[in-house]
Amino acid sequence: MADGERAARILCISFSEINRDARVLRQLDILAELGDVTTIGYGAKPSAAAEHLELDDALYSLPQTPAGVAALALHTFDRAEFMAPAVRAARRLLEGREFDVVVANEARAMALGYHVAKGAPVVADMHEWAPEERTHVLSWRLLVKPFMVHQCAKYLPKMSAVTVVNDSIGELYRERFGVGPRTVRNASAYQKLEPSEVRDGRIRLVHSGGAIPGRNLEALIESVRGLDEKFTLDLYLVPGRDGGRYLDSLRALIADEPRITLHPPVRPDELAATLNQYDVGVFSLPPLTPNHRFMLPNKIFDFVQARLAVVFGSAPETDRLITEHGLGAIAPDASAQAMRDTLAGLDEEQVRKFKQNTHEAAAVLNSAEDCAVIRSVVSDLLRG
Repeated sequence: MADGERAARILCISFSEINRDARVLRQLDILAELGDVTTIGYGAKPSAAAEHLELDDALYSLPQTPAGVAALALHTFDRAEFMAPAVRAARRLLEGREFDVVVANEARAMALGYHVAKGAPVVADMHEWAPEERTHVLSWRLLVKPFMVHQCAKYLPKMSAVTVVNDSIGELYRERFGVGPRTVRNASAYQKLEPSEVRDGRIRLVHSGGAIPGRNLEALIESVRGLDEKFTLDLYLVPGRDGGRYLDSLRALIADEPRITLHPPVRPDELAATLNQYDVGVFSLPPLTPNHRFMLPNKIFDFVQARLAVVFGSAPETDRLITEHGLGAIAPDASAQAMRDTLAGLDEEQVRKFKQNTHEAAAVLNSAEDCAVIRSVVSDLLRG
């Protein structure tokens, strides 16, 4: 930067607890290279931010007030878009500020991002397919889905750039809304690790992620109950925003199974080293929504960087990576029986081979390519 030249002012909006949101944290590392970043979201200040505006985590990011629900029911969506309590609070905190680039994470942040940008370019990181994020829930399907469709139709054409988690999700946005998203996967940073030793007579399974209903964690637990004694399962779960109720229900479910252990969550920068002590990363999700059907979750990349074999329920994007790189095995569906049968077919020698394959794949299945996309998109907008 030349003497006297001010740093670019970049705003990052995320209605998540940012310090537990690995995708947004990676995004912030790149944005901080390019300017002074102001973040607004739940939780404490992220380390990469120059300034953080914290939202009360009791405030909903959707219009879940009586007036907001009425607006959704009546399809008065232009009125509803600033009725969510968290969006109203964020709008007040950002009033009067100016930015050179705004990054809005997920569809619910687009209206706010466009409003506070005041003509500056806005990048919409849509993450996944917004219109059907939770359409397996009736209230979402009836009230929120039409609102999300409206938000996408109204604001996506106004965005200076759009990014998504994978090519399949990008194609949905292209077909429905006529935009051309860039792909930024949820890949984690390269880690200098070696595969841990697989001990004869023992296969250590592990899962990390959110303790959120619909993640099929019950099926993982049930599948392990039906396996022989050489299998153990360790769970590293981030509590959901339900006061820990769902996490408590899982704790009760595994209380009488000594081979399943529930651990507190670990920080994103500690996750790979923590998972490295295990053998197989497991995950399976019923295809209830397009996001489930076309999943490419951060955990497959976390497992690769931890040098684990993987066993996932079948989905096109993860099937392709597992097959192309020989990362592990694919369960034919999301049932506990399918996961149990697939795991039961593994022996220690196969797991050793899969772990060696992930060790080799870690050099390419990391965040370097994705960071380059973010850097290119935002740099071009700052120059332009």
